[in-house]
Amino acid sequence: MNGAISWAEPGSPLPTARSFQVGEQLTYEISWLNMTAGTAVMAVSDAGMEGDRPLAKLITTAQSRPVISKFFPVDNRVESIVDPATLLPEHLVFKRREGKKKEDIEYTFHQKDGKVTVVKGGETEIVEMPPGTQDVISCLYFARSALSFLPGSSLTMNVFHDKKNRKLDVRVEEIETVSGPWGEVEAARVLVVMPFQGLFLNQGNIRVWFTNDDRRIPVRMKAKVIIGSIVADLVSRWLASSPTQSSSPIQ
Repeated sequence: MNGAISWAEPGSPLPTARSFQVGEQLTYEISWLNMTAGTAVMAVSDAGMEGDRPLAKLITTAQSRPVISKFFPVDNRVESIVDPATLLPEHLVFKRREGKKKEDIEYTFHQKDGKVTVVKGGETEIVEMPPGTQDVISCLYFARSALSFLPGSSLTMNVFHDKKNRKLDVRVEEIETVSGPWGEVEAARVLVVMPFQGLFLNQGNIRVWFTNDDRRIPVRMKAKVIIGSIVADLVSRWLASSPTQSSSPIQ
């Protein structure tokens, strides 16, 4: 397969210049059954230092609008601390609020030891994991940086989620022109073969459209849910040094 990348291992080549940076904030409008159902935000912030290593925090939230919250409220928040040099996660907190479900999960990744400490429901356990394991948020940023956008290219990762190691495949389907709040852009349509439910309540695979340039901005995400599908369209992009408004969120 042209441009294929196999299992992502520690030390896998990553672009020297990241497609994202600390201070980036992406805001999405989530639509379901042709109505605005909620908002999602993906942000990258400074997480301080560990010794001489800088760390970054990936923060992703998803919230339902009041009209949706009346029958199925959603208020999810995920914070993942990663090593910017490898984009491997070190610590993750997932606060899930979906309908009547309330769940807090905490993972501490011991990448060198191939283990992850899980705290869930007041219980702690240690689970083995393969080298180079990603979490439910860091995997998107890793794919954004490491995946070749040549159609037919692929990337396979191990993602630790809900106390299990899961194989996640990412495949580039096509380069196409997409329209949205950003106008028209050339984008890589990427299929994420999802073996688990992520932040957007998906019931299967997710498609992500990344701008086909050095910034690789995910402008659209689409996933099937129990009834119909949801679409998350980028409506604003903000950088610490240069705010960009919703009229042209990718400029």
